Formats: sequence, structure tokens, C-alpha cells
Amino acid sequence: MAFDPTTHPHRRFNPLTGEHILVSPHRNKRPWQGQTEPLQSNFPQYDPSCYLCPGNSRSGGQHNEQYAHTLVFENDFPALLPPPIPEAPVPAHPLLTSSTVEGACDVLIFHPRHDLTLARLPVPDIERIIGEWSAIYQKRGTQKGIQYVQIFENKGAMMGCSNPHPHGQVWSLSEVPSLPAKELASLFVYARTSQPPSEAPKDAKGRPNLLLEYAHFETHLPRDEGRVVVQNDHWVVLVPWWATWPFETLLLPFKRQIPCLTELSSDEKGSLAEIISKLTKRYDNLFSTSFAYSMGIHQRPIPRGSEDSDDYDVAQLHFHFYPPLLRSSNVRKFLVGQVFVSFSEVFSLCPRFELMGEPQRDLTPEQAAQRLRDCSEVHYLDVSSL
Repeated sequence: MAFDPTTHPHRRFNPLTGEHILVSPHRNKRPWQGQTEPLQSNFPQYDPSCYLCPGNSRSGGQHNEQYAHTLVFENDFPALLPPPIPEAPVPAHPLLTSSTVEGACDVLIFHPRHDLTLARLPVPDIERIIGEWSAIYQKRGTQKGIQYVQIFENKGAMMGCSNPHPHGQVWSLSEVPSLPAKELASLFVYARTSQPPSEAPKDAKGRPNLLLEYAHFETHLPRDEGRVVVQNDHWVVLVPWWATWPFETLLLPFKRQIPCLTELSSDEKGSLAEIISKLTKRYDNLFSTSFAYSMGIHQRPIPRGSEDSDDYDVAQLHFHFYPPLLRSSNVRKFLVGQVFVSFSEVFSLCPRFELMGEPQRDLTPEQAAQRLRDCSEVHYLDVSSL
């Protein structure tokens, strides 16, 4: 009997994190009698009770200005505090160590309209958001003591988003968090290890780059065999070989090394906005709903300094999209024990294999990519107006 990846269980390796994922495609046939999620209702263009709408008061008493595009402010309830922070006490036992972390938390409101998401925004508005991401990254990443800037968006109540108004967050820390540190370590080892000959673009120092190599491989596969969802002049969106979440995607450049947002060219910034629009529309069209996800940007921990070389010169800008929906607009995948790129909540406390073993998925990445490719780039809510 020949191995069939669409039928037989198998493990796949994630070279970015050094972890494995169990793929169980035969389980797609099982009926679902578990938890379903209530659908979010339609939202008004303006909500007088929303803490993020223009002109409204926030929960801490501050007032939002009457902004016309984006708005950035420091989080009223930050997970991180600025210095000085008292030193952690001497541990009672070597196994019980702790260390202080300093930093700041910013909120970026994407648009004054309460009812719009990235999928419904015009491309120029998304490009403006990319500009704000870059500005906050530059500002926070050059502050004394900051070693890492994490940009992310939690969309949808099932992803722990406390307010439906379109917005994201930026957490700036005095330490590099665990998941980005793992990725950077993998990129570092790959760049300094002898690799098989390849036509893939190299990094700025002529070394192999793990993500450029992977993007090159995927973009040169026949469309119906690979995992590419959408591609343009500078960027590709694909369901990675090692994807954990049902419709997880990786958005990354494939022509050259781009270490961080502040090193994007004007053309690259415009095409990035375009492909984010196309991806998020496909997500919404998959189940004709506002598709929940957690998105995080991984790049150089902080902007490049004056040094000629450092351990972060291997970094490659990329976006992770982790959506929970599995079978329909109200059935999600529970993944226990996995922490998101931006420290969001664990989504279930029920006992599962993932908590004690390793991540597991039913739908293969190839099947997920095909379903996303088949989705229209015209938003389902706009079809009737055409």
C-alpha cells in the first residue's frame, strides 16, 4: 500500500521552531457534535459606547480625538510598564528564577469606522496602517532598553479580542520573547550551515536564508500541487508545510531579504497592502463571515543600528496568520497549550493530546491552500453591489 498524505497520519517538521505537527487527515470524516461559536452580529459605523470610536471616552477617562484615518495611543491597561522596575528578588531555589521586564504597550486603531476590518478597507488605508506599524517599530525600537517590538492583531471575540473596532497592538519589551527567539536562532543556524546548491535569493551577505529558500521552493511548484494561496510582484501568501491551525498562512517576501518594515521600498509597501487585502478577503469569503484570526509580524527585533554585523542580520520580515475556524463560521479548532506570537490566551481548558503531546491538525495544508485559492478576491458583502 502506498503512502497517501491525504489519508494516512504523519508528522511534519517546522524548521522555524524545531517542533513537529501531527497531521491526521482521515479525521475529517468524523461528525462534529462539540462546541460551536455564536456569530458576531453586524456592527454600526459608529458606536457611542465603543472606547475606540472617534470622539468617545475610553475606559480610563481619556478622550479619543476625532481622527480621520488611524490613531495611536498608549494602552490604558498595559501588560508592560516603563522603567524603573524593582529588581526581582533572589530566588528561593535555582529552579524558581524570575527577571524583571520593562516596556510599553501601544494601541493602533486602523480606521474610524467601527464596522470595517482589514478585509473591507481600501488598499490605500491598509498602506497607511503599514506606515504606522513602521513608525511605531522605529520609535519604540530605538528607545533605550527596548530589545524587541511585537506588532499583532487579534480579530474576533473567539481570539480574545475585547473590542470589535478594527485595531491592533504593539508590545515593546526589554527582552526578546521565546517564539521570535526560536525563529531567529533557526535562521541564524541555517545561514551559517552549508546548504545544498539552490537558485533561491541569498541574504544581504550572500548567505542562504531559510525563509527565502522556502518561499523560492513554494513559488516554483505547479500551482495545483503547492501551498501558495496568492502571490504578487514582491510577496507570497502560503499555507506552510508545517501549519498547525486549519487555515494558517505565512505571508513573506520572496525576491530579497527584507529584515524589517522600515526597510521596505515604496513598491514593496504598496504590494504588501494589496496582498493583505486579498488574503483577508479570502478569509472572510471562506465561510461568508468576518473571519477571526491572530496575526503577528516577525522581523528584526529592533531597527538596524550602526553596527556592521549582529546576530539579527539573518532576520526576514514575515507575517503569521492564525485563524481558529475549522468547518464553518461557528466551529473552531481548539489548540490547547499553544501560545501565540503575542502572548494571547490559551483557548480551552479541556484535556487534549496537544496539551500533553504536540500540535495536531486534520485538514492537510495542501487542502487548506486549495480552499483558500478557490475563494474570490471580491468580498462577499460587496458581491450584491457589483
